[in-house]
Amino acid sequence: MRPILAAFGRAVLSQLHYRMLMLTFLPFFLSILIWGLALWWGLQPLIDWLQKNYFAGNDGMGFATYIPAWLGLGALKTVIVPWLALWALLPLMILTALLFVGVFALPATARHVGRRHFSELELRNGGSLLGSIWTSFSAFLLFCVLWLVTLPLWLIPPFALLIPLVLWGWLTYRVFAYEALAAHADEQELRAILRIHRWPLLVIGIITGAMGAAPTILWLGGALWLVVFPLLAAGSIWLYVLVFVFTGLWFEYYCLEALAKYRAAGQAAVIMANSQDRQEIHQLSDSSGPE
Repeated sequence: MRPILAAFGRAVLSQLHYRMLMLTFLPFFLSILIWGLALWWGLQPLIDWLQKNYFAGNDGMGFATYIPAWLGLGALKTVIVPWLALWALLPLMILTALLFVGVFALPATARHVGRRHFSELELRNGGSLLGSIWTSFSAFLLFCVLWLVTLPLWLIPPFALLIPLVLWGWLTYRVFAYEALAAHADEQELRAILRIHRWPLLVIGIITGAMGAAPTILWLGGALWLVVFPLLAAGSIWLYVLVFVFTGLWFEYYCLEALAKYRAAGQAAVIMANSQDRQEIHQLSDSSGPE
């Protein structure tokens, strides 16, 4: 447990570094810029489509008008459809921000941690782009299968909480641990670290997966409070990015420390084996000498 906590503390300190803080804002602003332009050109058609198909066509507008009026907020009926359009697009905004994090932020966190705290570790480049894609794809595919297979267990209260946490934790650790080791470890070291430390890495994945649920609660709350929804939506996107970057830092510190100890143990074993070989040679030479 101590290595997990030590890596957590180092990740917190690194997250407060100005470069790491800037990494949380760059994907956020890029996502907001792209979707801001998209909404500038396409929001009105989306609003018209929602108005026609889900409110006017299904008498939804009558219900949507009655509820705010009953609460004394009759003026909100004019903004319900635009806010629903934004709420529908919010997952796409978050996904875009996380894609930018994966492209720009995670390599930057790996360089930051490697250069500042593990500069003595040799870069052996055991990972690759194809390996990263395959690891992410295969892990996500197995995650989806396990998610569907375990759905009946969600009817039992404890499993409804535990199963998503374990599955998200497993997916997080498989993807992030590979990325954390890809540049420094060779293929044999990468497989060995993932095998030896699979349980601590799963614990980190579960904790960061639970942390990732907090922004979801925030923007779901924003959907209920329509007036402040844009602010809460923007805040939730930034929190997603922050958790994602922090997760990368936590895995980097834990995995690189584990790799450093693994190599040190291997070097110690080689030195011990060489020492034993020299002792055996010396004993053989003594025994074969003249009496």
